[in-house]
Amino acid sequence: MRDAVERFLRYLRVERNASELTIKSYREDLTALAEYLSEASGGEVPAPGAINMLDLRGYVAALHESGYAKTTIARRLASMRSFFRFGQREGWTKANPAKPLRSPRKSRSLPHFLTTDEIGRLLQAPDETTPMGLRDRAILETSYSAGLRVSEVVGLSDGDLDFAGGLIRVRGKGKRERLAPIGTYAARALRRWLKVRRLHSREAAGPGAPVFVNRFGRRLTTRSVGRMLEKYLRETSLDRRTSPHSLRHSFATHLLDRGADIRSVQELLGHKSLVTTQIYTHVSTAGLRKVYEKAHPRAGRE
Repeated sequence: MRDAVERFLRYLRVERNASELTIKSYREDLTALAEYLSEASGGEVPAPGAINMLDLRGYVAALHESGYAKTTIARRLASMRSFFRFGQREGWTKANPAKPLRSPRKSRSLPHFLTTDEIGRLLQAPDETTPMGLRDRAILETSYSAGLRVSEVVGLSDGDLDFAGGLIRVRGKGKRERLAPIGTYAARALRRWLKVRRLHSREAAGPGAPVFVNRFGRRLTTRSVGRMLEKYLRETSLDRRTSPHSLRHSFATHLLDRGADIRSVQELLGHKSLVTTQIYTHVSTAGLRKVYEKAHPRAGRE
């Protein structure tokens, strides 16, 4: 099975142009399947073409019994479907034994977001008399202004910034690119940071130079942004559940609250499917419901 997995991962990398993070996830999912099959068969992993639906059903049942989250089980099922679909194409299996298995229905929790007042407190937290404070302010402003994922923020390079047009080029999931508008506050924060960044950066100047660098002059990592945010959450006493992604959630929620149409928000977020964006309409509706129940004289429930 190991050879089949390696061929599948090579196919993802070369033909599907999958990211290293995606390939890592597939490898982990298929390795976990192989380990289960090895234990179930007494130490020997069956050939991929010999794996049947009952084997996979037993694996899924074992995941449920072990308390794995529904999202994890659904992802592993998706990995298996893709792997065996590749096997059909390659000819080492006639059918896809994972295809008949149903993914568990995922319960979608509402995303955590900050109010506009809370966002204001967070954005004001960095000490702008220091270079790192200017950098942190620019990161927070840009994340919220453009609704970026943290990976998109740290992936920004100088050539992605278009101050004249008020736009930045963003490389999102699946290496898809989009143009995202940024507001005047974010643009001003970026300019102030870029003036001092050149004194700290060790990366070569040019379009490929990272916008955000650490104290050693290297491109910032997503983990570093997470630690930076945790620091400001402590200082401002804001909800500790807030993550870098919460700024993206706040961006979408605030746009919808102020009348933006959902299709536009979908484009701004870089969502491939409108279904992914629709979760934010539930957040906005929940807020409207609270206002209604508080203000309407006959809104009380019996």
